[in-house]
Amino acid sequence: MNALTLVFTSLCVFAIGYRFYGLWIARRVLRLDAARVTPACSVNDDHDYVPTEKMYLFGFHFSSISAAGPLIGPILAAQWGYLPSALWILIGSVLGGAVHDMVVLFASVRHRGKSLANIASQEVGPVVGNVCSIAVLFIVLLTLAGLSISVINAMFLSPWGTFTVLVTIPIAFLLGLFIRSKPDQVALGTMGALFLLFLAILAGPFVATNPTLSSIFTLERRSLAWSVPIYGFVASVLPVWLLLGPRGYLSTYFKLGTIFGLALSILIVRPPLLMTPFTQFINGGGPNLSGPMFPFLFITIACGAVSGFHAVIGSGTTPKMVKNEKDVLFVGYGAMLTEGFVAIMALVSACTLIPADYYAISASPEVFRAMGVAPVDLDALALAVRENIQGRPGGAVTLAVGMSNIFASIPFMTSLVSYWYHFAIMFMAVFILSAIDSGTRVGRFFLQELLGQFIPKFNDKRWWPGIVITSALFTSSWGFLVVTGDINSIWPLFGMSNQLLASCALIIVTSMLIRLGRLRFAWCTAVPGLFLAVITIWAGYKQIFGSYMVKGQVALSVLGITIMGLMGFILIRTIFQWLSLISIKKTTTDAFGDEVLATTRE
Repeated sequence: MNALTLVFTSLCVFAIGYRFYGLWIARRVLRLDAARVTPACSVNDDHDYVPTEKMYLFGFHFSSISAAGPLIGPILAAQWGYLPSALWILIGSVLGGAVHDMVVLFASVRHRGKSLANIASQEVGPVVGNVCSIAVLFIVLLTLAGLSISVINAMFLSPWGTFTVLVTIPIAFLLGLFIRSKPDQVALGTMGALFLLFLAILAGPFVATNPTLSSIFTLERRSLAWSVPIYGFVASVLPVWLLLGPRGYLSTYFKLGTIFGLALSILIVRPPLLMTPFTQFINGGGPNLSGPMFPFLFITIACGAVSGFHAVIGSGTTPKMVKNEKDVLFVGYGAMLTEGFVAIMALVSACTLIPADYYAISASPEVFRAMGVAPVDLDALALAVRENIQGRPGGAVTLAVGMSNIFASIPFMTSLVSYWYHFAIMFMAVFILSAIDSGTRVGRFFLQELLGQFIPKFNDKRWWPGIVITSALFTSSWGFLVVTGDINSIWPLFGMSNQLLASCALIIVTSMLIRLGRLRFAWCTAVPGLFLAVITIWAGYKQIFGSYMVKGQVALSVLGITIMGLMGFILIRTIFQWLSLISIKKTTTDAFGDEVLATTRE
């Protein structure tokens, strides 16, 4: 198959899904109402609750949910072939992931911008809410650790890439201060920030060749492993408008511009997909050692198809910024479909590489030697990008090589391969750091809510000692995993936990739909939720008992079993709540005049 065919097909599927299925859910199932006052407007504390225009919020939300997941997952899953990965991305995004994101965002907006755990407490019961808080904290820890390790593997001992990534932080500060002082000149500030980014990319080669600057920005892996959690702590503590908001908004332009530039390049170059539809590794033994395609495909590609991490963002930072309830469709459903397209582009980038070269980059040296294949153009690729690219597992380097290969195939671009490679590394890192911004902040919210049950002062979101203490506890926890873990052990556990969280989120919001008297529409969240539960528990069982325990990885085994147990409890208890709600024969009227089966605090 030609790469252009896959890209065009995906655009058509996503457009049709938004126009018909997404709009139908917004109007008939959720009944979005512009007359309802959102928590961003009713609270508006100018710190976390900030009414935000739809386009700006879309950019912020998209950058928060679309970390490295939609890039790394498809890159890793390419070991099984392009066809199963593409089908799961397309079907999963339209029928599962986008529905999940929109309905969770809707539920949080209706619950004063509170977290998924708080929604579970109100819709199912306080015990389920507490269990959900603990489970979500575990999952966000794994998410941030897995994403951080991926970018660290790509940036260590790379002064060019490290410089361009670090420069994005002060640029975001400047943009935040500019927009704060001149809120009516967002476009001017955006253009100025993008121009500074362009200068940073141009300066990369000078930094890499200058001995003094190169020594400053050449960081060992361990140094980077400590630096990323420190950045997460700072981003979690600062006001949302100063770093997190502008960085997310700016990175969206950078991300979408790069993705659509890649799509345009594919239109010009029309590269063939060199990876076969199915590979010899569908039964296991591939470069990423994730096991057989079925069921591991569904936890390897999480973000980009369906992602529980999105429920953390959709019930964390974003609902506190929704200005109009009708924006939930564009922000929730639309951003997820955009992420699905990002996942397709990542898959295409990997599958246009010669399979043997893909294996050589994606696998560790030991695993690659055991595969018994020889690289073809690897030495030429390494020389062109001016980096050692063999044995760099995690997906970031594979993506960068694939993207640079496509860009360099455009006429007159052949001599710029190294620029495109380091540009792609920055592109990947910006994705990840945006998620670390939001993920760490949301983790802090969850931890504050949990500790607030024992020390009420922690419930005050403006109490600075509480903000600093919970941020420090949370970042040090996932930072420990970053320093001590590796991508091959953490990513499968992240994928399993992430999909279980998505399943639980879908099951919990199904309970809310039933309570609101919309039982006949509840299948749109219940079906994907139950499917994910079954397939993920199967994959989790195989990963824990077929890999972790065999290798003696006790800590990961215990963590996996604990998460599966917590999620299993939530699922069973919530399904009993369904049955309880369905048995109610008489409706009541809520504060807004809607007929519902029961009322709850919103």
